[in-house]
Amino acid sequence: MSFFADLAYQFIDGEWRAGSGSWDIIDFNPYDQEKLASITVAGVDQVDEAYRAAERAQRAWARSNPYERRDVTERLLRLIEEREEEIIEALVLELGGTRSKAAYEVRLAKEFVREAIQLALRPQGRILPSPVDGKENRVYGLPVGVIGVISPFNFPFLISMKSVAPALALGNAVVIKPNQNTPITGGGLIAKLFQDAGLPDGLLNVLITDIAEIGDALIEHPVPRVISFAGSDKVGRHVAAVSAGHFKRVILELSGNSALIVMDDADIDYAVDAAVFSRFVYQGQVCMAANRVLVDRAVEAEFTEKFVARVAALRTGDPRDPQTQIGPLINGFQAEALTSLVDRAVAEGATALLRGRTDGNLVEPSVLAGLPADSGLHGQEIFGPVVLLVPFEGEDEAVRIANDSPYGLSGAVHTANVERGVRIAQRIETGMVHVNDGTVNDEPQVAFGGEKFSGVGRLNGESTIEAFTTQKWVSIQHGRSHFPI
Repeated sequence: MSFFADLAYQFIDGEWRAGSGSWDIIDFNPYDQEKLASITVAGVDQVDEAYRAAERAQRAWARSNPYERRDVTERLLRLIEEREEEIIEALVLELGGTRSKAAYEVRLAKEFVREAIQLALRPQGRILPSPVDGKENRVYGLPVGVIGVISPFNFPFLISMKSVAPALALGNAVVIKPNQNTPITGGGLIAKLFQDAGLPDGLLNVLITDIAEIGDALIEHPVPRVISFAGSDKVGRHVAAVSAGHFKRVILELSGNSALIVMDDADIDYAVDAAVFSRFVYQGQVCMAANRVLVDRAVEAEFTEKFVARVAALRTGDPRDPQTQIGPLINGFQAEALTSLVDRAVAEGATALLRGRTDGNLVEPSVLAGLPADSGLHGQEIFGPVVLLVPFEGEDEAVRIANDSPYGLSGAVHTANVERGVRIAQRIETGMVHVNDGTVNDEPQVAFGGEKFSGVGRLNGESTIEAFTTQKWVSIQHGRSHFPI
């Protein structure tokens, strides 16, 4: 397809270039295996070129009028709106997600760009008092410099954009490395939009490559001061360790194992709807997805009957079909791994209330109950359309089960008593909990991030300013200081 072929290059210093690496990434449609593009990977030399270009361009950009940065971001938003249908279609083809999921991703990305427009003009700095007579303290908020962004495959346009747009609006430069499963929607497409919006050359660079080619060059390079990474906790640990060795700041959005809790006074029909969305949106390939649905024994039978019926009615198939609700997993490896996980759960004693078939990358939903409490699957991220139903008795047991996980990203509590829900939410060891809602939520002004193995740092709103700026103290002595020596 010409759309993908036109963007199947490295984007360095305002130029579209062939990669200098030794092999090609093949971009496939995960539903029908159609080849979308072939991209020669970037080599270590191009990592250096991209970062050096960003470093050069950023100096002038940091000194530029904030209104110029705002104007570029406003033009970006208009371009996204004008090309929305094209972007949605690209997301459906490259990710294998449904059209409704792609539309949701683009809609939320636009909200983050709108927030970035505001950030460009947000005053950065404070004047603080001093105990020394005649002294004035100024604390300036300055762009940190160059930021490396490593984005995942599941929401590539959104997650790249929520770091890139505000980072640039705040006066930084950026180098993106998209996931090799989504090199266009997570990288090339974003570069093209910014280029057409009039962003000066060098400020945004895209490297389509892999650790097999460049090793840790993207993280170890001396230019970037912040690494914004979204992906698995396994890779996140490595990113954190390498970054720490080079004194770089990290923002890590990692794996999750969210619990959606249904209390005995919950609106069951509404809780079923929330649980189906929270588990099966984009085939469950979402870090915030509800891996575990915890149900009070008082309503277990009613909830389970209605939930299984709703899940059984979900249609699996071609994501381009508007009737499809479950599309393919991103690749065959993930499909095989998920099928093996269901087999393992059943072998350990779980009951498959619903067991989906696997056909290539298409994996139908499975609902598992009765998994032994000592099974390691309770604490594992399940990245696909498989859900565990877990009964409990009372608030204390619900909280204990929810917290019995190495992860702590999101969660939800359903109850007729809102303050009861808030009380439970405060006891759950996650970065985010939603009362009477789904586990999958993201808003531009609200701090987003996890606890435990689910990440480090926060993004969105004021948290984004903190992530992508640094503080400099400048004091002025209007009188004369008295020195002890």
